[in-house]
Amino acid sequence: MSETSSRLLELLSLLQGRRDWPGDELAERLEVSGRTIRRDIERLRRLGYPVESLPGPAGGYRLRAGSAMPPLLLDDEEAIAIAVGLRTAARASVTGIEETAVRALVKLEQVLPAHLRRRVRALGSATVTSPAAGPTVAPNISP
Repeated sequence: MSETSSRLLELLSLLQGRRDWPGDELAERLEVSGRTIRRDIERLRRLGYPVESLPGPAGGYRLRAGSAMPPLLLDDEEAIAIAVGLRTAARASVTGIEETAVRALVKLEQVLPAHLRRRVRALGSATVTSPAAGPTVAPNISP
């Protein structure tokens, strides 16, 4: 992967991980100039990512919520946490979401590297979901 592509992915990951980023802090984290950050932000915008510029002396950037979900970049621990959460939801901890959780888990497991799939399976076999002690949440029922 080219240096620019790697940097764009890292920039996107940073923007997804925190609400607002000062431009100079992004430049420092990525070890590039402010000008390079501005060019990279423009590249992300051309790719369809809704990156907003924040005015003011400190300036900065934020990834605005868009109408379509952009690719989500996760580190290993985040991916495992999501997989474990989906597996728990699939075991009927939330009424009405089991099937959706299974579909999402299948999609996630398809893109996980082999070493992470093994960790998720090991965690799944080492954990036990206890039956809910009280009422479950039904997501389609309004209070």
